[in-house]
Amino acid sequence: MSCIRFNTPAQRAQMRAMAPAMITAEEAAELHPAPEVTESKIARIRLLAADTNPKIRESAASNHNTPVDVFEALANDPDDGVRACVARNEHAPCDVLRMLAHDPSDTVRGFLAINFYVPEDAMSTLSADDSATVQRLVRWKRELASA
Repeated sequence: MSCIRFNTPAQRAQMRAMAPAMITAEEAAELHPAPEVTESKIARIRLLAADTNPKIRESAASNHNTPVDVFEALANDPDDGVRACVARNEHAPCDVLRMLAHDPSDTVRGFLAINFYVPEDAMSTLSADDSATVQRLVRWKRELASA
């Protein structure tokens, strides 16, 4: 069984017709607010960040409610994937993102280069990166931002 859904022409036409009536992201957030961040949620994030499985640590690194000290620890994680999740998280502290501008992994620095919340001094460091890929991503983001 395939998980791919194929819409019929009639279904696609109906979705296009409904598009102007769709609500904005802000209206959706107002109708369905995010649950409150509790101490128990923070405790769960800390548990995830300490897990032996790097994929589980990635979930903590990707969370918007991760505490600063946990972000700092995850930015020093031995797994590139975990550090990459920190690098692309728009809620990671600026000092942590600055630190990742010197990460040994091109992948981590590449994800950092496309994060719109990276401080300008870290972007300047990335623009002089030894990796041509990282430099191209920096240029791409700057072109996208100026368009």
